[in-house]
Amino acid sequence: MAVVAEADVVVVGAGLAGLRCAHELERAGLDVVVLDREDAPGGRIRTAVVDGHLVDRGFQLLNPGYPAVRRWVDTAALDLHAFDAGVAARGADGVRRLGHPWHAPGLLPASVRAVAGSVPGTLGLLRWAAPLLTPGRGSLGRRLAARPDATLAASLDAAGVGGLPRTVLDRFLAGVLLEDAGASSAQYARLLVSSFLQATPALPRDGMEALPRQLAARLSGPVRTGVEVEAVERSTGSGGPRVRTAGGEYVARAVVVATAAPGAEALLGVPAPASHGVVTEWYSTTEPPAPRDRARLLHVDGRGRPHGPLVNAAVMSAAAPSYAPPGRHLIGASALLGPDRPVPSAAMHDHAGELLGSDPRGWELLRRDEVPHALPAQEPPLTLTRPTDLGDGVFVAGDHRDTASIQGALVSGHRAATAVRRAIGGAA
Repeated sequence: MAVVAEADVVVVGAGLAGLRCAHELERAGLDVVVLDREDAPGGRIRTAVVDGHLVDRGFQLLNPGYPAVRRWVDTAALDLHAFDAGVAARGADGVRRLGHPWHAPGLLPASVRAVAGSVPGTLGLLRWAAPLLTPGRGSLGRRLAARPDATLAASLDAAGVGGLPRTVLDRFLAGVLLEDAGASSAQYARLLVSSFLQATPALPRDGMEALPRQLAARLSGPVRTGVEVEAVERSTGSGGPRVRTAGGEYVARAVVVATAAPGAEALLGVPAPASHGVVTEWYSTTEPPAPRDRARLLHVDGRGRPHGPLVNAAVMSAAAPSYAPPGRHLIGASALLGPDRPVPSAAMHDHAGELLGSDPRGWELLRRDEVPHALPAQEPPLTLTRPTDLGDGVFVAGDHRDTASIQGALVSGHRAATAVRRAIGGAA
């Protein structure tokens, strides 16, 4: 097979992990080529323009409180627009608003009224969150990983979290973890809650794809898109690893596979963890879809038994006006997706209208995105890192090697770059 190019490192996958890895390797003086099968960098983070609306691939937010985001992302250049730090929970007797006491002090009276009838459940929630407030040496993640772990559901039961606080936390975390059985690691859930306590999730002015675009723009070498990688061959006694594509081979001193978990399994045989899927529908309307006092909140179903499939609904353009053209409003509604969990569009549409307190009959469906492998499952015990160096010049990166988050993807890329430099050299 003809050799297309030779490089110090070939990175397969131009998502956050691959882009972060490539940037660090370039700064170390190495020649890097990045390959991706999509038509633009970004991996699972993509944004389309539909009739003047910015439509992300699935409901995604950027948490500026993540340490990796603070370290490696120019959030000021992204022009972030935050949601209000709270949720609006649809109950049998109306909508209750709950907010962060420091980030959304205006919601404090409403929050107190909402939990007034759930004092035992609220005290249980404080017990559950106590490890987040316990000082100690080292990062919070490592302190939590060193503690006994359990499923999220078991940990909430043990702490006595009940009533409205339990229902709202369950619904909120279902939309973050993309599973509603409470099977995720309790310590990972605490780690996520800690990040939400530190900062309020937000949307870049130009859509979530602005994040990987920023990372890609820092590279001096090429990001070759539209390239389908067929195989990765490990180093042999006669040469370094090779990347085989339909157009020929790329020869390198090291190869980093920075795809999603299924892609890494197909190319390298690395077992992929179970994954969770999500389906998101995007609607446009001319009428404000939620009252002003909760338009910038995340909406969840706060009833004991949800009345529809959604884990959340949000008025995206209320937080980031750039997401909709003048005179229009953009709504995002998300439900969990699985092979035995069909999600009818009509049910999503009607449930979104109910959660927002709006008549949805005039809403225009712009797009429906089904992402079957949106997040790797994060089951107990909490594992912060998995090996990146597979030997023979082959490395692996991605959120499936760290935590299932933007934080995990960026840290994984950093760890892979460090491992490559250790193996083949390059400036520190």
